[in-house]
Amino acid sequence: MLTIEMKSFNDLTKRELYDLLQLRSEVFVVEQDCVYQDIDGKDEKALHVLGFKNNKIVAYTRIFKPGDYFEFSSIGRVVVAKNERAYKYGYDIMKASINAIETYFKVSKIKISAQAYLKTFYNNCGFVEVGETYLEDDIPHIAMIKY
Repeated sequence: MLTIEMKSFNDLTKRELYDLLQLRSEVFVVEQDCVYQDIDGKDEKALHVLGFKNNKIVAYTRIFKPGDYFEFSSIGRVVVAKNERAYKYGYDIMKASINAIETYFKVSKIKISAQAYLKTFYNNCGFVEVGETYLEDDIPHIAMIKY
C-alpha cells in the first residue's frame, strides 16, 4: 500500500530530498539512458507529492500552480520505481497529484508534457493530447491537458 504525503521544498527532509532525487535519476537518467539536467531550479517552487512504501519513496511527482511552469497548473517528474510498477502506483500518485492541485491551487485545468509512450496511461488519468509530438531531451513527448 502506498502512503502519500505532500510537502513544499522547505518541508522536505534532507533524506527525502536525497531519495526523491535518487529515484528521479535512477529512472530518467539511468533507466531511460538520457543525459539531461534533472535538477532544474524548479523544485523550490513545486509542491512535492511523495509516495512511500515501507518508509521508502517509490513514487513521486511535483506539481505547480498556474504560471509557475506552464500557463496552467502542471504535474511533472512523474516516476515510479521500476520494481514497484506492477502495483500500478502511477495511478495512485497521479490521482493524489490531481486532487492536490484542485485542493491547494483551486483549479482543475492541468497541463503536462508527457513521454509519448505513456499517452494511454495519461488518457486513463483524464488527459487528452494537444498538438503534435516533439522531442524533449531526445525523448518523444506530447502536450496533454486535463480540463
